[in-house]
Amino acid sequence: MRTEVPETRLERVWHRVVETFAALGTVLIGVLMVIICADIVARNTMGASLPLVSEGGGLLVVALVALQLAATVRAGRLARTEVFILPFAGRYPRAGALLNGLFDLTGAVVLGLIAWASIRVVEKDFSAGEFIGVPGLATLQTWPFRVLILAGFTIAAIESAIRVIAALRQTMGPRR
Repeated sequence: MRTEVPETRLERVWHRVVETFAALGTVLIGVLMVIICADIVARNTMGASLPLVSEGGGLLVVALVALQLAATVRAGRLARTEVFILPFAGRYPRAGALLNGLFDLTGAVVLGLIAWASIRVVEKDFSAGEFIGVPGLATLQTWPFRVLILAGFTIAAIESAIRVIAALRQTMGPRR
């Protein structure tokens, strides 16, 4: 019989961070829906689109996906071949844990590389004062979106690394 080990305080704090980022991503989905609906109303009533909708919407979509990615990793909901891995892990728990660990290691490396590359983008956007929109009509700084994207990918990479450690522990655990 397997007993659950209670979460440490650090684990509880980390889970709150991951869930807070996911909640912020959910709020951004609501903001994006309001923006799109307002643009539809503006097109139908005034015959013109609102400024910044397409550019801001694009940045919002990337930011909300990045913010919710760590919660997706934590829940084990990233796309994988579950038709194979679930029966395999059920029959060979250690080998299944190792295979899941390799999947998570790949995720940690790729997400970490994306986060690393995003640092330079944030620095450039901040120092150059990058913006979207039309000067004199409506503009919006891009660096706040880029910071959210960087933070989301960083948190997701760390969550993937935590899952690698958990898989290694399971791989080296007692035999059934």
